[in-house]
Amino acid sequence: MTELRPLPTADPVVTTVRTVVSAITRTSAWRWAAHRVMPPIESALAAATGGRVQFSSLFVPSLILTTIGAKSGLPRDTVLMYTADGYGRAIVAGTNWAATTHPAWTYNLLANPEAEITVRGRRYVVRASLIEGDARERVWRHLESQWPEYRAYERDSGRTVRLFRLRLIAEL
Repeated sequence: MTELRPLPTADPVVTTVRTVVSAITRTSAWRWAAHRVMPPIESALAAATGGRVQFSSLFVPSLILTTIGAKSGLPRDTVLMYTADGYGRAIVAGTNWAATTHPAWTYNLLANPEAEITVRGRRYVVRASLIEGDARERVWRHLESQWPEYRAYERDSGRTVRLFRLRLIAEL
């Protein structure tokens, strides 16, 4: 099975793009607009490319997470930034654009930790586990090595962001 690998961060172009884009994404204008504009763009692009391309993947490693709705029982797709942990697993953070509420997909994973992800058009079954305790700090440092100041979303939201590790179970 293919492992999820982090994008190289030593590349000066990647580092520069991430630093600039990261600064923009911390603005209140971006946070107001992004959650309104990005989902329809991501949905259209995913539909057109069979999930092989996400707009956000031009800037950061991205995946489509398919969860089962905690209340509805229906499949729900969400495009998320992820960071590979170096052990073939993906880390995702429920930042919700620094909103004061947790995103719906985090409730779905808590209710049903088995989910699917699509990465560059390849589909996998995953099992999610909530990252708690001392591991949270290590994971935040790792996330910020990929995306500078990512934790600002947690600080600005006033809540503890849910972090999940997605372990690959099978390739579909």
